[in-house]
Amino acid sequence: MIKPFGVELLIDMHECDETLFTEEHISRYFIELCDLIDMTRHGDPMFWIEYGEELHMSGISAVQFIRTSNIVVHTLDRLRAVYVNIFSCKVFDRKVAEDFTASFFKAGVVDSKMIDRV
Repeated sequence: MIKPFGVELLIDMHECDETLFTEEHISRYFIELCDLIDMTRHGDPMFWIEYGEELHMSGISAVQFIRTSNIVVHTLDRLRAVYVNIFSCKVFDRKVAEDFTASFFKAGVVDSKMIDRV
């Protein structure tokens, strides 16, 4: 049996408030989430903004490096969807992270799963 290297929480959210899909709001999300689940941020988040014609390509992607790995956010403006991956070698409270994330983006529908990374 291989011992898990870490865990990754995958959060898919729909019916979100797309007015919250801004660099400023996502930056605040990273700060508040990291404080809440006791993760140490490294540097400022990196952003990629794409306003393509394809629905699945229009939005903001952002990465916040943390001491134990990273947190990634993808927003899809026209679909009102947000996809978050929290990958960490350090244990964190899944329910706290999920509830905070859903509330922060005002999600109407949330689906998540936690996987072991080996």
